Amino acid sequence: MKSFSCRMFFPVAVVVLCTTLFAIAADHTHESIDQVREKVEAKKAVLVDVREKKEWDAGHVDGAIFLPLSELQRGLGVEELAKRLPQDRVLYPYCVIGKRAVTAGNILEKQGYKVRSLKPGYKELIQAGFTGTPQK
Repeated sequence: MKSFSCRMFFPVAVVVLCTTLFAIAADHTHESIDQVREKVEAKKAVLVDVREKKEWDAGHVDGAIFLPLSELQRGLGVEELAKRLPQDRVLYPYCVIGKRAVTAGNILEKQGYKVRSLKPGYKELIQAGFTGTPQK
């Protein structure tokens, strides 16, 4: 029986790493910010700010729903989510750089919501023309 060599391990490790990175990157929507804005303005979608309270208080997009990732991770019930989130619209979670948005999106998808997590964060959304409270 031959032993497992590093020559065999390296290609396998590269494939696993690339597959993992692709899976993470694939969780962000490919829609442009302009497409997102059109859907939000047409009331076909809503922005969901998944940052924490201190970040929200420092500035947020007007009309966004505040739902911190920490609350989702603690486990909000179906009834509580239904009170806070529309079930008939696409949800666009956003944060600062997109990592928490993806995590929140995965949780919300498991609850049956239509989710498209955003890579752009609060600052990029404001720079792209969304209105909001100024960041302090």
